[in-house]
This record gives sequence, C-alpha cells and structure tokens, in this order.
Amino acid sequence: MPEGKLAGVRCVQLDANNLCMLFGSPLRPMVCRQFDYDPTVCGEHRDEALATLSWLEESTR
Repeated sequence: MPEGKLAGVRCVQLDANNLCMLFGSPLRPMVCRQFDYDPTVCGEHRDEALATLSWLEESTR
C-alpha cells in the first residue's frame, strides 16, 4: 500500500489467517515494524484488538 492504509481498510498484506505476509521482510513498512504487541492494545481476544485498532485509526485520521 504505497500511499498508506486508510482507517478501516484491511491491509492488503494480511493473509487468510490475518498474518502479515511481509513480517520479517525489509519491505514491511516502518509503522508496522514499530508496532509491537501490547496487552492493552491486543486485549483478551481478536475482537477486542480490532475494536482498539479501529479506535486508534479513527482518532488519528
């Protein structure tokens, strides 16, 4: 996504299991490389993580 990812838009680099296909690659964007696991962001399950990420995306539009 050379122009960046818009809020609410699924990253084109996620596979069917929601894993980054660029993980470990130098092509992975810096913003993704700098985003690390944090229990306050990830929550207890996928739905909590997605809700937090959606809020972060909307808050930084």
